[in-house]
Amino acid sequence: MKAVNLKADQLTAPLGLENRRPVISWNCSGGIRQSAYEYRIIVNDTERFSSEKIDSDEMSFLCPFGFAEKDRVEICICLFDENGEKGEESSLHFEMGIAFWKARWIDPEPEHGRERQPASVLKKEFRVAGTGRARLYITCHGLYRVFINKQRVGDFVLAPGTDDYRRRLQYQVYDVGDMLREGANLIEVVIGDGWYRGNNGIDGHNHVFGDDLALLCQLEVSGEPVLISDESWFASQDGPIRFTDMEIGEVYDSRREEISTWHEVKPADYGYEQLVCSDEVFIKEHEIFEGRRIAVPDQSIVYDFGQNLAGYTSFVLNAEEGQKITIWHGETLDENGNFTQRNIDPGKRNKNGGIPQKTEYICRQGLNVYQPSFSIFGFRYIRVETDIDLTDAQFRAAAVYSDMEQTAGFRCSNEEVNQLFHNCVWSMKSNFVDIPTDCPHRERSGWTGDAAVFVRTGLLLHDCYTVYRKWLKECVLNQKKNGIITNVAPPISRDGDFYSKFIDGSTGWGDAIVIIPYNMYRFSGDRRILEENYDAMKGWIGYLNGLAKKKKMRNMFRRERYRDYIIETGFHWGEWCQPDVDSTSELKENLKTAPKSATAYYFYSCRLLSEIAEILGRTEDAAEYRSLSGRIREAYIRAFTDDGIVRGDRQCDYLRAIEFDLTDRKEENAALLNEMLVRSGYHLNTGFLSTQYLCPVLCRYGYAETAYRLLLQTENPSWLHQVRKGATTVWENWNGIESGGNASLNHYSYGTIAGWLISGVCGIEYENRNIRIRPCPDRSLVYAQAFYKSPEGMIRSSWRYSGEGIDFEFELPAGAAAEVVLPDRTEHTLTAGVHHLTVKQI
Repeated sequence: MKAVNLKADQLTAPLGLENRRPVISWNCSGGIRQSAYEYRIIVNDTERFSSEKIDSDEMSFLCPFGFAEKDRVEICICLFDENGEKGEESSLHFEMGIAFWKARWIDPEPEHGRERQPASVLKKEFRVAGTGRARLYITCHGLYRVFINKQRVGDFVLAPGTDDYRRRLQYQVYDVGDMLREGANLIEVVIGDGWYRGNNGIDGHNHVFGDDLALLCQLEVSGEPVLISDESWFASQDGPIRFTDMEIGEVYDSRREEISTWHEVKPADYGYEQLVCSDEVFIKEHEIFEGRRIAVPDQSIVYDFGQNLAGYTSFVLNAEEGQKITIWHGETLDENGNFTQRNIDPGKRNKNGGIPQKTEYICRQGLNVYQPSFSIFGFRYIRVETDIDLTDAQFRAAAVYSDMEQTAGFRCSNEEVNQLFHNCVWSMKSNFVDIPTDCPHRERSGWTGDAAVFVRTGLLLHDCYTVYRKWLKECVLNQKKNGIITNVAPPISRDGDFYSKFIDGSTGWGDAIVIIPYNMYRFSGDRRILEENYDAMKGWIGYLNGLAKKKKMRNMFRRERYRDYIIETGFHWGEWCQPDVDSTSELKENLKTAPKSATAYYFYSCRLLSEIAEILGRTEDAAEYRSLSGRIREAYIRAFTDDGIVRGDRQCDYLRAIEFDLTDRKEENAALLNEMLVRSGYHLNTGFLSTQYLCPVLCRYGYAETAYRLLLQTENPSWLHQVRKGATTVWENWNGIESGGNASLNHYSYGTIAGWLISGVCGIEYENRNIRIRPCPDRSLVYAQAFYKSPEGMIRSSWRYSGEGIDFEFELPAGAAAEVVLPDRTEHTLTAGVHHLTVKQI
C-alpha cells in the first residue's frame, strides 16, 4: 500500500506556503484498508522529525511543529495495509513563503491621476555569479507578467489575483533556475490595471484600491538575493499595450514592441504588512477552442467557438503594417441570428458607458500573433471588424479559470441530460477565476448568495476547496462592525457606493459565511475552516439577532413574544429570479415586509452554528445557539405555517421548511409539494435559493418519478429547455435568451442540478470520510453512471435497467468502505474494489 496524491493544505507541491503549520493529506493506492502510517519530516536537507507507527486509518495529519520562512520541506510517508504490511515510501515537497523582504516597492509611472494610462513596462539588468536553486518572489499593484531573458515566468494568468488589496495582497513564488545564466541577465515586468485600478463590477468603478501601479520583487539564488526591486530599475509607458482593462478590453499596437524611451522608477512606501503568499491554485489557461466562421444575416464577420466560456481570443494572421483589427466578444446571437451584446449590457448605471469586451490590435508588417495580457471576457462568439484578408487567419478561444481538477463526471442514456451536466461544469469553470463569481462578463463579482447556493455541487465537481477558502478570507476582511457580511467580496467600489451599502446584509446571501465553511468541513473534515470563520459567523448571527428585534411600525406594540424571532425589516433579495415572478415587484414587496425566507435563513444559520460550536468544543456557545434556533423555529411555525403545514403556492417555501428542518411534518409537506408539481404539469417555480433542494427532497420522500419529470421537462421553465435552445452553460434566469433583457447565459446557481445527478441519480454521498451510496434509478433513463474523486480516492456508481431487474456496479478506492442502500431497501457494506449487485425492478 502506498500514499498517493499527497498535498499540503490542499495544494500539490506548493512553492510558498503562508500557513506555517500545514495539514498533510493523501489517498491510498493498493490494498484494502490502511491500518497505520508513519512519516518523516526533512527540512532544508536535514531530518527534523520521525514519527512512531501511528495506528489509524486517517489519511491526514497536522504537522507537529511550524516551519520558518523559505524552509524547504520534504514529507515522507509509509502506509501499512490491513495485514500490517509496510508499503513503499512516498514523498511530498513544498516550500514556505518569505517573511522579510529586502526588495522595495517601486512606482513605474511619472505621475498618477484618474485618467487611464497605458500598461507600464519595467526592466533591470542583473548579474548572476553561479546558478543554483533560484526563486523569484513577486507581486504588484495591478496585474503582472514577468519575463527573464525573454522567457515568460510561470503560467499564472491575471497574477497576483484578486484581493481587498488594502488589507490583503498575495505574492507568488516561482522556480526560475532554468531561466538564469551565469553573467548578465535581464528581467522585464509588464503591469496592467487589473482589479486594482481597472473597472470593477456592473457599475464600472475604477481606481477602487488606488491610483498607482507598483512592483515588488526579489530574486534569490541559493537563498541570497541577486536582484531586488529598487530605484535602479527603469520603466516606460511607451510599450505596445496602450490600454488595458479586464472588462473593457485591450488596445495593442504591435509597432511599439521595441521600446526606446525609458525613465527612472520611483521608490514607494506601501509596506509589507498586507502581503501573504498565494494559498490557492493559480488561474491558468486551459481548453482551447477553434473558431468557425459562420454566416449571419447582417453579413458581419462572426466566429463561433462552440462553447460559452470565460477567457480570451488569440489570432494568427498576415497583414500590412498599420492595418487594424477589432474583436467584440458576446455570448449569443440575437433573434435574427446576428451577433449581439444586448444581454450583457449593464445599461446607464455603468460609469464607462458599457462593457464592450473588445480588443483592438494594430498590425506589424507580415505575421501577427496575439492574445490579450490582462483581459478576460465571457463569450462564445466574436464579431471581427477589419479590412484584413482573413482567408488564412486562425482564431482560437482559450478558457481561463483557476487550476482546479475536475473531480466528478456523469453520463446517462439521455444526451440532453449529458449536455446539461456539461453546461453545469462549464458555468463553474467560467465563474471560478480566483474567486467564485456570478458571471464572467457584466458583473464578474464575488456574490455571496451564488457561492453559498453552489458550494456542495462545486465541491463535488472540482477540487475548489482552496478557491473557496481564499474567498472566505475576503468575506471576513469585509465584514462590517455590526456583523453584516457584504453581498460582494472583494469590494467592487471604493468604500462602497450608496447602492452597495443599501443592499448589504441580505439573508440567504450573508448566510454564506456559515453555510460555506460548514459544507467545506463536511467534505474535508478539517476543523480549521470552521475556526478561521467562527468569529465572523457569530458576528453575522449577532446582526440577525438585532434585525429580528426591529419591527415594522404596525407590529411595534404587538405582544406576541415569538415575534422577537421573526425578521421583518432590512433589505433581502428573497428567493430571487423565480420564473413567474417579476423580480422588481418582488424586491418592492420585500422592502415592505421581509420575506419569510429571511426568518428561515436566520434559523438555518443559527442551527448550523450550534453544530459548528459543538464540533469546535465550544459547548456554551453550542447550547446558546441551539436554544436560540429552537425559539426561531417555534416562531416560524406560528407565523408562517398552519401548525407545521406550509401555506401558499410557492415551492420554495415547502422546500425550505423540509430541508432546513423548520417543521416536524416533513412527509405531509413533501406530499403537498409533490401534488403541487403534478398539478402544474411538472413545472418548477423556484428561484436562486431553493432550486438546489427540489429534486433531492422529492427523491428523499419517495417522489422520484416527479424529480425525473422535472429533470426531463423541456418546456420553459426547465433545465432542458435551455439545452434545447442551444445552451452550453447554465442561464441566470429560466427565460434566458427569451427574457429580452439583461440575462446572463453563464450563471452557475441553477447548475446545482449537477450535484443531484451525482448524489441523487447515482447516489454518491460523501461526508467527512464517510461514503454512502443510495442510487435513485428511474425507467425514464436506461442507464446512468457517475464518478467522484473524493478525498478518499475514486468512487464510481452506475446502474442499468436490464430485463426485469436493475444491474448496479460500484467501485471504491483503497482504504475505503461504503454503506450502500439499493432501491429495494436492502443494505450492503462494501470495501475497496469493484462490486456488482442486481435487484428486481421495484
